[in-house]
Amino acid sequence: MVDFEEHGHDGRQAPLDIADAALVLCDARGRVESWPDGAERLFGHPAADVVGRAAASLLAPDDAARLSELAAECRAHGGWSGTLTARRKDGSLVDVMVQLARVTDGDGTAHWLVVSAEASLFPGWEMSRAVLEKLLMQTPVGMAVVDTDLRFVWSNLALERFGGGPAQERIGRRLAEVQPGLDAQALEAQMQRVLESGEPVLGYEHLGRPQSDPRSERAHAMSFVRLDGVNGRPIGVCYTVLDITERYRNRQRLTLLDRAGTAIGQSLDVLRTAQELADVAVPDLADFVTVDLLDSVIRGGDPLTGPPGDTDRVALRRGGQQSARPGVPEAVVDVGDLASYHSWSPPIRALVDGKSWRVEWLDPQGPEWAADIPGGRRRLLREQGLHTAMVVPIRARGTTMGVTSFFRRARSEPFSPDDLRLAEEFVTRAAVCLDNARRYTRERSAALTLQRSLLPQGVLEHSALTLATSYRPADELAGVGGDWYDVIPLSGARLALVVGEVRGHGIGAIATMGRLRTAVQTLAALDLRPEELLARLDDLVSRVSEEGGQGADAGAVGTSCLYAVYDPVGRCFTLASAGHPPPVIVAPDGTAAFAELPIGPQLGVSGLPFEAVEVTVKEDSVLALYTDGLLAGAGPGAGEPAKDRLLHALAAPDDSLDALGEAVLGALVPRRQHDDVTLLLARTRGLAPDRFASWELTADPALVGRAREMAAQQLTEWDLSALTFTTELVVSELVTNAIRYGSGPIRLRLILEHTLICEVCDGSSTSPYLRHPRTTDEGGRGLFLISQFTHRWGTRYTTDGKVIWAEQLLT
Repeated sequence: MVDFEEHGHDGRQAPLDIADAALVLCDARGRVESWPDGAERLFGHPAADVVGRAAASLLAPDDAARLSELAAECRAHGGWSGTLTARRKDGSLVDVMVQLARVTDGDGTAHWLVVSAEASLFPGWEMSRAVLEKLLMQTPVGMAVVDTDLRFVWSNLALERFGGGPAQERIGRRLAEVQPGLDAQALEAQMQRVLESGEPVLGYEHLGRPQSDPRSERAHAMSFVRLDGVNGRPIGVCYTVLDITERYRNRQRLTLLDRAGTAIGQSLDVLRTAQELADVAVPDLADFVTVDLLDSVIRGGDPLTGPPGDTDRVALRRGGQQSARPGVPEAVVDVGDLASYHSWSPPIRALVDGKSWRVEWLDPQGPEWAADIPGGRRRLLREQGLHTAMVVPIRARGTTMGVTSFFRRARSEPFSPDDLRLAEEFVTRAAVCLDNARRYTRERSAALTLQRSLLPQGVLEHSALTLATSYRPADELAGVGGDWYDVIPLSGARLALVVGEVRGHGIGAIATMGRLRTAVQTLAALDLRPEELLARLDDLVSRVSEEGGQGADAGAVGTSCLYAVYDPVGRCFTLASAGHPPPVIVAPDGTAAFAELPIGPQLGVSGLPFEAVEVTVKEDSVLALYTDGLLAGAGPGAGEPAKDRLLHALAAPDDSLDALGEAVLGALVPRRQHDDVTLLLARTRGLAPDRFASWELTADPALVGRAREMAAQQLTEWDLSALTFTTELVVSELVTNAIRYGSGPIRLRLILEHTLICEVCDGSSTSPYLRHPRTTDEGGRGLFLISQFTHRWGTRYTTDGKVIWAEQLLT
């Protein structure tokens, strides 16, 4: 007979017959959870009146006040037993003997088990062997006892449901002999630990293939308790087994969905998102996963509607794949390559009809899915042991973008309908991320296309400057801004270099950039000085902002711009800045320094005037113009200030401007940049002395003929005698107009570059204009003749007068 010892108020011990006791289960807060018939007989309360009530309400007031004290003692000593006074339904009081124990279920939730019986003249409880055997053999919990050698000495009927034979056949055998599909070594390690320490192990979860279902992996919750003899020495271990496979799988599914929600969609790159989808599914759901997408989806285009084609083969782009084995040995194509399928294959059927497909057992001799890969699928099934498959279409917002295929190897159980539902759920989540990435790719491609169309196409060849440009858009669509650069030919063999940055990002900033670039080109055609050009551009931005309100044009306010004009004859730059960082000048010996340039206000901000400076440079110097994204990329953790790093990078010797630009970007721009970066490098080449000629003239009409002779003689030296007649005409008319209408000193200059340029400078600011004289007029035909005989002509103003120039093509 097994006795449960009862310690009463007087400290006596007495046996208690458990067959006559009422077993009541309460939750951790002391509320009744179960109320068997024995409890109703003992206390008179029906279950409907008691379940959910606090157990304290069934006790006399004095004993009810003691419950918190008894619970603390139970936690400290593992249990409590004694006598309490209970109140029956009719109001009468009854003394009951109680044993209180704290227990936990398979989920680890705490409960209170209350064993109670009416106090009588018998001093305790008594449980017969027959009752004990009935209790142990009929419980649904698998139970077994092993000796100190971990060999079975007893097990109940419930344990037989896990396989391994009847209880009699287990006697004397170890777990590995009874259940070869389980990790017996890990389980026996837990038993040995309990034997040595005496500390029980509760709720140990284990995965394995029991003999009752060797083709499926089952989850079990096991608890181990040491059994001690009368001398206190261990005699064995008792363990219990509960099948928690369904609970385990539900938990795994929730974990997988949670991981999919955080791991998929970390970027807005289509291929990376597809790879994240494959990574999440392996190995918890499948052993091998492929993600195939429509080619148009990867490029950011809209998914195709209707059947993908009338041919027998349909090509999809492999977006991602993953395997439980290193190196993805199951793959027959690489990520980014085309995977060609027959039109009747499950992947294409799922793509067309938008319905998932599942098969528990793949036929190794079945027809090939893949086209253009002889023996591909059969080789995979045979060599890699893939035996079950699912195909789930990737659908979002009513369109199908591709398919995801799942496979398991031979040692895994077949895909179940629950597995298919799980795959569909997290593929649906991934599909939204893929569609977002596709839309982002489309928008980014459109933004970059628009941006590139508004920037110069190619690098202008010029004898005065060697140019190299580097432009890198931001990694994120929101970061694609309105950076621009331009190289504008001016009169007198000069070049204007422009770098600007529109405030804000996105399509609106790019459109504003295009409008401002056009405005700068228009103003540059007027041959304005840099500070005057920025002043007019500032007026334009302010006016457009006032007229446009909060529209797209308002984004031009706050734009920065640097305008530089290089004169190869004087080997100098004239610079002006509207809120833009100063350029860097690299001397021929490699010394790099920022230009001493006053930084004016940004466009449209204050209306204050701008100031220009003239910087003389040596031949073979380099001028570096850039946007602030170049300095913003070199963050504070770079070790030295970004400006110092820029100077060091530009000072590095390099014969090629393109190589120098790449070196600068590599030194300052991070892998993932958040702003556009523009870099314009210009290496100076002064105009050789024999390529230009200049003469000072007095305001004497008699010198017009002499001017023609000097010009003709210079053309002979340049071997351009064919242009003598036209040049003499141009010189004669321009010098005559300067003498007649101008003032101050007059200077005639011829420049031979890619065109022949004739310039006449005087001290007057009077603007000449083209007239269309009548047949009876005696004059006024000078500029009209020049416009007819030359390629182009114009006027530019200087601080002390104006220059009228005309260009002729050399051929």
